[in-house]
Amino acid sequence: MPHPLASGDAGLLSLFLGNVGGSLGETSALALLIGGVFLLVLGLISWHTPVAYLGGLAVLELIYTLATGGEMSQVLYALLSGGVILGAFFMATDYVTTPITGTGKLIFGLGCAVLTFVIREFASMPEGCSFSILLMNLLTPYIDKLTMTHPFGAKPAEKKEAK
Repeated sequence: MPHPLASGDAGLLSLFLGNVGGSLGETSALALLIGGVFLLVLGLISWHTPVAYLGGLAVLELIYTLATGGEMSQVLYALLSGGVILGAFFMATDYVTTPITGTGKLIFGLGCAVLTFVIREFASMPEGCSFSILLMNLLTPYIDKLTMTHPFGAKPAEKKEAK
């Protein structure tokens, strides 16, 4: 049984190569992966968010598949169909709206994975990638505050008293 997100009866190879209909990000996973690796090699993005997003979603789908007695191919369908690869490499790595620290980026990616999984499996929406990234963008200031490091030996600034 193919994953409900897959376009019709599209096979995994068709999803990977882009031989299915859909909007940008829903067609060729191969082209998106090449573009994502290109951004990583050039140092324009870090690995933290894409790995946490795709890895977290894969683990959640695997647990859900095992719990519901589904086929293992559903995990790959979840990664290859929809806009997850586009979201992981090109949307969730935006400089302005995502956390600064590596730990913050990991938390951000995992949060996106959890929200995408919940929206896809339990909501009436067909796709949750973009919506999950937008929701996690709201939490970015709090993730930054939680994960921001302070220089060793630094003392907090003293407040000046009014005269």
